[in-house]
Amino acid sequence: MALRMPPLREVHADRGATFTEFGGWDMPVEFDSIRTEHEAVRNAAGVFDVSHMGQIEVSGPDAATLLDRLTTNDVSALDPGEAQYAAVTDEAGVMLDDTVVYRLPEGGDADYLFVPNAGHDAEMYDRWTGYRDEHGLDATVENVTDAMAMFAVQGPDAAEHVAGATDAAVRDLPFFETTYGTVAGVETLFSRSGYTGEDGFELLCPAGDAEAVYGSFEGVQPCGLGARDTLRLEMGFLLSGQDFHPEEDPRNPFEADVGFAVDLDTEFVGRDALARVAEAGVEERLTGFRLTERGVPRHGYDIVDTDGRIVGTVTSGTMSPTLGEPIGMGYLPVEFADPGTALRVVVRGEQKSARVQSLPFIQ
Repeated sequence: MALRMPPLREVHADRGATFTEFGGWDMPVEFDSIRTEHEAVRNAAGVFDVSHMGQIEVSGPDAATLLDRLTTNDVSALDPGEAQYAAVTDEAGVMLDDTVVYRLPEGGDADYLFVPNAGHDAEMYDRWTGYRDEHGLDATVENVTDAMAMFAVQGPDAAEHVAGATDAAVRDLPFFETTYGTVAGVETLFSRSGYTGEDGFELLCPAGDAEAVYGSFEGVQPCGLGARDTLRLEMGFLLSGQDFHPEEDPRNPFEADVGFAVDLDTEFVGRDALARVAEAGVEERLTGFRLTERGVPRHGYDIVDTDGRIVGTVTSGTMSPTLGEPIGMGYLPVEFADPGTALRVVVRGEQKSARVQSLPFIQ
């Protein structure tokens, strides 16, 4: 099956990007180097093309009800311009995806927007329309992923760069709130959010105007998915399909350490199962660790106790550019999840010493 292309695929190629397949998309993995791009975001600013993320609009009298039923947070509590993080779960409480739900500012063409992970837009569209039709809800659902481009400007200098590109009052925009404005004459949705742990903005615009909007940040370091991955891992942020997978590694939000995004006072698919988990507690949870000797943990490596017994598997791991140390995450029995607990990670057949560390790895 042919890979999906972001609107600026050729622009990135002309800039010298190397590419990788991710979620069915052909995306830039790096432009200069992962370290250069990572450090730019931690110390100044970087701009990412994240058009591989899904965008689904929901409108109508029952739009909030539909979103409340299919995400774990309280969508009805959102005011216009506000956003929230949530999980999408099945009847058993297993995470199918995680997402950000926006109640769009007044004056736009849609009431709500939610952002599935790369390659999940068609699946989530079918889930939303199927539930709507089954329960007779009055809502329109439109998958606008291919019609839109999405960029993320991230880093301590992000506000300066974004404010310089628009007349919208983005400097005063609170975290996880949105506003409309223009960039290079193009109507754009600004959200003060991101996936790096730094201050920043995510910008959504029509795909046909992507080059004009992206070009407004010409002086900002372009960044690919490689740096996006090292940045999010330093913060302990989940990667769908890697830190949880509904078939290969089914996890609920409490195991994945995102229980803050579960509102048990709302009625959603999986609510009863998660209420039982909340009452009983979890047997395993996502846990961070640092290697204390040379080696790099990678997805799929075994985690063992000091007696060599397998107690978990690495879900994400890397050499942290900020810390200069190997870090990773994996699901561990709760008795092994306390900070300071000694572990070992099997790296290419050798057991490497590690210790549990609280997430995030950096502040």
